[in-house]
Amino acid sequence: MEKIEKEIETMPQDKDFKYLLQDAGAIYVGARYSYAELLEEEMAAFKLKTILSRYILQDVDASTTLESHFYYMEEGSFSYQTFRELKVRIRVSALEEKKSLAGKTKSRYKDKIYTLKELAGLNLARKKQAGIIIREIIFSKLGLMTFTV
Repeated sequence: MEKIEKEIETMPQDKDFKYLLQDAGAIYVGARYSYAELLEEEMAAFKLKTILSRYILQDVDASTTLESHFYYMEEGSFSYQTFRELKVRIRVSALEEKKSLAGKTKSRYKDKIYTLKELAGLNLARKKQAGIIIREIIFSKLGLMTFTV
């Protein structure tokens, strides 16, 4: 049973969305990370780990993925307020209808970056209708720097 669970956890499509990158202004985290995995990640900033463990994990289980947490996040929750202070943005892929010259319509996914307020403002039915898939969480380094622990 444990072997099957480990195989499911290490599926190739999950590995593509478990990454941690940073540049001068932001830290980019793949949305398939669970909070527990992110806390174990040695490349993650200490302050980010501290904020997640002290503030976010008070409301959310450690096995929750960033993708599902942000997908179901509601305005007014404690984790929403915490991420708002961190100036988090979310990269999503949304289904888009495109008309060809022949008049046929094709559906394709297009990337877009939402603010936390924009994403949380969409109700669950609209997210499902738009086919939104959360790909990446973008933490502002300025937001991390100004956040007092």
